[in-house]
Amino acid sequence: MERWRGRVALVTGASVGIGAAVSRELVRLGMKVMGCARDVEKIEKLAAEYRSAGLSGVLVPFKCDLTKEEEILSMFAAIKAQHQGVDVCINNAGLAHADHLLSGKTSNWKNMLDVNVLGLSICTREAYQSMKERNIDDGHIIQINSICGHIVIPSGDIHFYTATKFAVTALTEGLRQELHQTNSQIRATCISPGRVDTEFASRFYADTPEKAAAMSTEFKGLEAVDIVNAVVYVLGAPPHVQIGDIVMRPVRQPF
Repeated sequence: MERWRGRVALVTGASVGIGAAVSRELVRLGMKVMGCARDVEKIEKLAAEYRSAGLSGVLVPFKCDLTKEEEILSMFAAIKAQHQGVDVCINNAGLAHADHLLSGKTSNWKNMLDVNVLGLSICTREAYQSMKERNIDDGHIIQINSICGHIVIPSGDIHFYTATKFAVTALTEGLRQELHQTNSQIRATCISPGRVDTEFASRFYADTPEKAAAMSTEFKGLEAVDIVNAVVYVLGAPPHVQIGDIVMRPVRQPF
């Protein structure tokens, strides 16, 4: 990981959960982390905490709504102006609505597509262009995907979300192929966890908290630090090693 010290990483959805945990570890390892979220105040508090803790890197907060392309482009322009560009892009932001295929709201389907697929794709494109224009040929793009990008769980609540995550799986492999065709050494990786004990369940089942409570007691889920460790493993792999996908589940998760 020493080769990443002082270099720039973008982490989307950096205010809470996996994104916040990944950001902290990269700051600890000496990276300049551009953390973005709609709730930038939370990232600002985290940045102050990291400064007080004397971590060797820095967390730079950016307010960005990933459903709005103009905000994404503005963020990348600001990163270019202030920090030259992005060397690592970690597309962590994602959301889910419990909307069935037979009865779901179109607005909620569109919201999931805008964040989980289009926002991720725009950030990926802009990160690659940032690397290309600076002749950065050892960059890395990491998509925080889901086990739902590989299997269809028999629950109508999550079927449309699953479709967006299958898209992420396909997009990452397509990205790897396009990078290969351009003779680039930039790498693309998916990390696909099963259930992680974060605020995801409480947000997903905001209208039915009893379902969220049932999920949290069914079995012990992964912790954010488990995904952090996977990110560090991926970034620490030798430059000639391409890690395409890491699928990780809690031991007791049945699917």
